[in-house]
Amino acid sequence: MDTLLSSEGDSQRTQYPYVTGTSIIGIKYKDGILMAADMGGSYGSTIRYKSVERLKQVGKHSLIGASGEISDFQEILKYLDELILHDNMWDDGNSLGPKEVHNYLTRVMYNRRNKFDPLWNSLVIGGVKNGQKYLGSVSMIGVHYEDDHLATGFGNHLARPILREEWREDLSFEEGVKLLEKCMRNLLYRDRSAVNKLQIAKITEEGLTVSQPYSLKTFWNFAAFQNPTVGAAGSW
Repeated sequence: MDTLLSSEGDSQRTQYPYVTGTSIIGIKYKDGILMAADMGGSYGSTIRYKSVERLKQVGKHSLIGASGEISDFQEILKYLDELILHDNMWDDGNSLGPKEVHNYLTRVMYNRRNKFDPLWNSLVIGGVKNGQKYLGSVSMIGVHYEDDHLATGFGNHLARPILREEWREDLSFEEGVKLLEKCMRNLLYRDRSAVNKLQIAKITEEGLTVSQPYSLKTFWNFAAFQNPTVGAAGSW
């Protein structure tokens, strides 16, 4: 039965996230931008998929990473494909940079939030254009900002403290990768939705490179891991 608020003809998309990805971490380094993500896709609390790619190129100068609902990220990628295609059709020798892509996505996310039909993602956008490095973030309700290092999801709580301590503007590529791996290892230990299969993407003036998936060396014999319920009131 139709009501004042809804009808059978309403367009309904993701009203609640089903298959989701966890943290994205992005940093500036000496030559450009580095971004890391694992490849897990969680169906509720079950890690259902282990080969989900969440780092994608946008145009010539930009890289995007997404936490949250995977199908909504695919929808965002369709929007971006249309944006880049329309920009290329002008054939004026110019191309959209990461700042323009970031601004576009802030409007998309805020617009959908105002329709009470949000895209359930937190996005990190980075890139290099005309020698200028750019790194920005936007949440599912359109909250956006720029910084030298960014993280989404649990990474905001578990990786950003490490980045604040150890990030430097003159990091080499090898040092940047090592720092990202340290953050991803910490997330793997503490975030139940993380999986030990990750990719790291690099974007510079020369272009974009995304690593093959690989695993980190881990150590699970910490004393706190042996019997985590010791001293916990009411535990088994």
